[in-house]
Amino acid sequence: MSMEMIEYLAEIPLFKGLSGVHLEGLASIALKKRFHKDEAIFFEGSKSTGFYIVISGRVKIYKLSSEGKEQILHFFGTGEPFGEVPAFTGDPFPAGAEAIEDTAVIFLPKDAFVRLITKDPSLALNMLAILSRRLQRFTSVIESLSLKEVPGRLAAYLLYSSENENGAYEFSLDISKGQLASLLGTIPETLSRILTRMVKQGLIDSDGKRFIRILDRKGLEELADGEGRLG
Repeated sequence: MSMEMIEYLAEIPLFKGLSGVHLEGLASIALKKRFHKDEAIFFEGSKSTGFYIVISGRVKIYKLSSEGKEQILHFFGTGEPFGEVPAFTGDPFPAGAEAIEDTAVIFLPKDAFVRLITKDPSLALNMLAILSRRLQRFTSVIESLSLKEVPGRLAAYLLYSSENENGAYEFSLDISKGQLASLLGTIPETLSRILTRMVKQGLIDSDGKRFIRILDRKGLEELADGEGRLG
């Protein structure tokens, strides 16, 4: 095991507060893996033998319809775990995972991790807290996709992105417009039209690429809540 791995694990929210001994135990079973951009990490329906944590890069979680249409469910970045639920339920992966840029991950084998949890239940408590917060996020995503129109979904996403940047009024989208359109359940052309309407209405400013400046946060919030409409 390397000191670098121990130090990295100590900074991951999933393992925050664990003792040095516990971190050493995790480092002893952790495997570092690298994936190139557009390389599959696992496929929907494949067997799960463990779970992953992003070291660097970004990963998309997606499903394919019977017609081959892709629906992006989520993106994961540095420090975030993914694939953990099927690793412990014994079910196949319910969705696929793919690197959207060159990505490094830590892989924790299921059997070895379960042995560590058996010795130290505090590991499981940390995971429950993380998974509970993630469930809340997915519930919000499902609500947006099923109940809101596309402008409301986009407004909610821009506000969410701003919160991830500590409430910054200016930020750059960390995914392409095509990926964002798939995440929001629409097509790039519709997304571009809505962004243009948001600019014209004075809600945001944009360079037409990835830069976003929020000009009217209250207006975006009303749009996200279904209380406002685009002109």
